[in-house]
Amino acid sequence: MKYLLNPRVKNIQISGIRQFFNMIQKYENLVALTIGQPDFPTPSLVKEAGKRAITDNITSYTHNAGMPELRQAACQFVKERYGQVYDPLEETIVTTGASEAIDIAFRTILEEGSEVILPAPVYPGYEPIIRLCGATPVFIDVRETGFRLTAEALAAAITEKTRCVVLPYPSNPTGVTLNKEELQKIANVLEEKDIFVLSDEIYSELVYEGAHTSIAQIASMRNKTIVINGLSKSHSMTGWRIGFLFAPAYITKEMLKVHQYNVTCASSISQYAAIEALTAAKDAPRMMRHQYKKRRDYVYHRLTSMGLQVEKPSGAFYLFPYIGTFEQSSFDFSLRLVKEAGLAVVPGSAFSDYGEGYIRLSYAYSMELLMEGCDRLEQFLKEQN
Repeated sequence: MKYLLNPRVKNIQISGIRQFFNMIQKYENLVALTIGQPDFPTPSLVKEAGKRAITDNITSYTHNAGMPELRQAACQFVKERYGQVYDPLEETIVTTGASEAIDIAFRTILEEGSEVILPAPVYPGYEPIIRLCGATPVFIDVRETGFRLTAEALAAAITEKTRCVVLPYPSNPTGVTLNKEELQKIANVLEEKDIFVLSDEIYSELVYEGAHTSIAQIASMRNKTIVINGLSKSHSMTGWRIGFLFAPAYITKEMLKVHQYNVTCASSISQYAAIEALTAAKDAPRMMRHQYKKRRDYVYHRLTSMGLQVEKPSGAFYLFPYIGTFEQSSFDFSLRLVKEAGLAVVPGSAFSDYGEGYIRLSYAYSMELLMEGCDRLEQFLKEQN
């Protein structure tokens, strides 16, 4: 019966991040700097709200788009933080994490033969969904431009089949961001074209220099931009699975159908806790951001002191050093690092072919673990010379 299975599903793979993470579980005494999982606990106020929701029997279906109070809080939060203005009733959907938001957005705007432009190396969660929709990912190599998508490269990649451009900034795996000037140049390319923008801003609260900027803030782009955000990274709520979609009403009206048939609604308990996260605990990300910045500066200094080439990230919690000079694939390098040094990172090849020659380190770990991890990496590199 295997021949009856959907070939599009058979042809996609489990994320390279998770493949490598699962493969190395048999090794003992590892320092693992692999998963983008905040090491801070969910804020106490948020946890208490979740407990109250259970005690008070807030355990039923909510509106498909999410509790009105939560949508209001989410809109108020992005307005205060980033100047993004959305109608909580018509332009906002609460999703089961940002991953579901990506899924329903692509399933709403893509069809057979569509093309989606992605700056690569890039988070591996986009390509499989694009292919499941019968569409084609078109990668733009951004390694020579500091991992930033440029307007010139974008203009050269657009065809009559281009349906969407993904702007995943701050970036996983590189941590780079785009500033207002760079986004305006991209907007100048797209404003007269019937092309959607999927702006994945899940790391928007983790920007270390300056303020986060969204292309949706540019007037000419608002009507064609779908903004994805959520609480996993900002409030250390990965397991609560709360994401947000912000888009013009003509898009959210259609995405809501896909969302309804996909999950009905996000968890009522998590939604209730999320209201607290965006109100009473709205400043919790500041403390985490301060600690991440200290960790970033430490690991960046250690990597550059080892002679590794690495772009200093301005957001998220990843570093993406170049290891191509060691003349090994990123997978082989990473596996040797596990076996010989007891250190786990993610091979750059997990982030498309354009990630080959790099490794990704997450600094969403304690300073103690980061220090030990850097020590092990430094010793490993010395032994290669």
